[in-house]
Amino acid sequence: MYHYVSTIGHKRHPLSRRRYQLLGGLAFAIGLPLLVRMAADPAVLFSRNHQVTIIAAAFAHCLGYLTYRRLGTFPGVSASSNILPTFALAYGSVFLAIFLLRLDYSRFQAIGSFTCSILWYFGLNLFVNRLEPYRLAIVPEGDVERLSKVGGVDWQVLASPSGAFTAVHGVVADLRANLPPSWERFITKCVLSGLPVYHVKQVMESLTGRVEIEHLSENTLGSLNPNQAYLQLKQIIDWFAALVVLILASPLLLILAGAIRLESRGPALFKQKRVGYRGKIFTVYKFRTMRQEQAGDASAKDLAITREHDPRITRFGNILRRTRLDEMPQLLNILRGEMSWIGPRPEAEVLSRWYDAELAFYPYRHIVRPGITGWAQVNQGHVAAVDDVHEKLQYDFYYIKNISPWLDLVIVLRTIRIMATGFGAK
Repeated sequence: MYHYVSTIGHKRHPLSRRRYQLLGGLAFAIGLPLLVRMAADPAVLFSRNHQVTIIAAAFAHCLGYLTYRRLGTFPGVSASSNILPTFALAYGSVFLAIFLLRLDYSRFQAIGSFTCSILWYFGLNLFVNRLEPYRLAIVPEGDVERLSKVGGVDWQVLASPSGAFTAVHGVVADLRANLPPSWERFITKCVLSGLPVYHVKQVMESLTGRVEIEHLSENTLGSLNPNQAYLQLKQIIDWFAALVVLILASPLLLILAGAIRLESRGPALFKQKRVGYRGKIFTVYKFRTMRQEQAGDASAKDLAITREHDPRITRFGNILRRTRLDEMPQLLNILRGEMSWIGPRPEAEVLSRWYDAELAFYPYRHIVRPGITGWAQVNQGHVAAVDDVHEKLQYDFYYIKNISPWLDLVIVLRTIRIMATGFGAK
């Protein structure tokens, strides 16, 4: 959530400050490999390829650090888990550009800088977390009881407005409650002294990654229309990325389709009517992972729900589901403008009608294009029951409210990890 916010009551360690983290990281990541190389050949500092590598590595380090810090603001995202992928992406992008420009560079300095960057921020993350655990004080008035159930924070319930309390990163209060004058004066004092004061709803959203909708208002969802400029850019990127992946992965897709046909009767592709962007019905494409059976007495709603250990799933279909490869044909949906790589998952038409009747504001999730993966999928996995879908809806609203390239990058990184573990597959 809000990392390294200034506190009252104690002096912060220099390494908890961003400028010292970055300067220390640059000195360690650039300086250590350079000193090791100079120990064998002092003249290497004056070589052009080494100078190019130092400048490129410094730029990649700064880019990796800024990305790492930005991703750490999203709930449920462990800072340490972001270090390797973000710095790998930063260094990989910069040195790919160096390679394409045919510039000479030092592999030793590049690899050494990348390795030292990883070691520095892993060690720094461990040190700072032990030195300054994230601590918030709670004003015990109004709807604040649920805060203590949320993990990842050292909660301190304040006894009285005049009582002493240990150093904290901020104060949480129910600002909609009718607070006594003594607590109002306490909150004012905190604000004037520089200690952040957060509304309980704001903190719950930041820690859980869910937006609880009470009514459609600007106070609840920010702007009712997400960032249109980013959505248009996102659609262009989605289209080109889907085209490239479809071309490169076409041999794999043909192999998967053949394996499906060999294992069980029926077509390799599964088609289903789903509710998409702005409530429009479209046909989604997936690799078939279930045996084709007669509906019998089962309702359309029951047939549309995939349950835990569903007996209809084939052996090869289970592998496809766990690795999410069954979603690959949806590249066609992206090319047709019906879906995005990232967004709320489209539900079957019959299920969408059911959820719409049971859950308030459910259709609002259709304000953005549905995605192959999304914020709810990487946090919750596959669900179908109304109570679980209500929680899923809160994740979808959080994504719509906070949609950005940074949140999309978090989802991409977590999706890659999920594809390797099979989290949430049914």
